[in-house]
Amino acid sequence: MDRQDFWHLIDQAREGAPDDRAIAERATALLAVRPREDILAFQQLFWDLMSESYREPLWGAAYTINGGCSDDGFDYFRGWLIGQGRATFESAVADPDSLAGNPVVQEAAKDFMELDNESMLGIAYGAYRTAQGEEMPHDAYTIKHSDPGPGWDFDDREETRRHLPRLTALYDVHYAR
Repeated sequence: MDRQDFWHLIDQAREGAPDDRAIAERATALLAVRPREDILAFQQLFWDLMSESYREPLWGAAYTINGGCSDDGFDYFRGWLIGQGRATFESAVADPDSLAGNPVVQEAAKDFMELDNESMLGIAYGAYRTAQGEEMPHDAYTIKHSDPGPGWDFDDREETRRHLPRLTALYDVHYAR
């Protein structure tokens, strides 16, 4: 499995999925019928993407969208982001402020809904358990997180506005109600 196969599997899981949890469930089922090597490769690719997206500006976006964002919350947000597909993921990693134009984010802002999907983090584990009848070895993949950035106070609305002007404006409109 390579990145193209990874994203194809996510796209297949998204087709007709009624909600975020269903995306993870469908991805797990699709992956479970693949060879063991594909399941392990999927897990490594997933965590490579999680590492690539471990960036302060994206964390600031998650904080703005979800009204706060812990370490675990940032993992769940990035799980949600991967579940949105390659184009959305890559756009958000390159420019987190672009999420202000995403229809799902716009809808979430109206209702103050959090965007996260913890279930995405367990896709390969569930697929491995189904396919192999045992738990995935913990040393089957590596996680390479770097420092997300120099740090800014996400609670400082003015500073966040400088970093994420469109996203802050989107949420300011809804918080002003």
